[in-house]
Amino acid sequence: MTLPAPAPSAPRTHTVLEDTPVGPLTLVAAGNALTGVYMTDHRHRPPLETFGSFTDPAEPPFDRTIAQLQAYFRGELTTFDLPLAPRGTPFQQRVWAALRDIPYGGTLSYGQLAARLGAPSAARAVGLANGRNPVSIIVPCHRVVGADGSLTGYGGGLDRKRRLLAFERTDDVLFPAAECGG
Repeated sequence: MTLPAPAPSAPRTHTVLEDTPVGPLTLVAAGNALTGVYMTDHRHRPPLETFGSFTDPAEPPFDRTIAQLQAYFRGELTTFDLPLAPRGTPFQQRVWAALRDIPYGGTLSYGQLAARLGAPSAARAVGLANGRNPVSIIVPCHRVVGADGSLTGYGGGLDRKRRLLAFERTDDVLFPAAECGG
């Protein structure tokens, strides 16, 4: 009789805390893929005990994540290239993938994003999925606004959303190198 092969073990979850110009970010990874970027007082933030143990920020994928976040906040990076593994429903995954297509400095309304997904009547569902984005900044949910262009909900707070959008829309570096590890 042959015994079934053991199920592959889940990758180790680990975390790092990184100071940024928008406050401390809790970076979470499973194996070598980033699963979360959470701000202080982040709405829908999972409990800290689910983030695994704290680890060395020089370990993958934190090394690349921190380097790219620092470059972003210095105004040198407009698109992130990191291994991501956010956990969510298939619909949430589609929304989060579509968020990555919103260009740096640009915005879309929830309705426009729903239309891009081929579901023009799903603006509310898109908004809910957007609000559950676990990889803030890197998956740019801050670039989604109300139909009239107004700033609406953001898991990290409207002040942070306003700062991120203003930063992306200016040629000035709002976050000098001294503030972002440069």
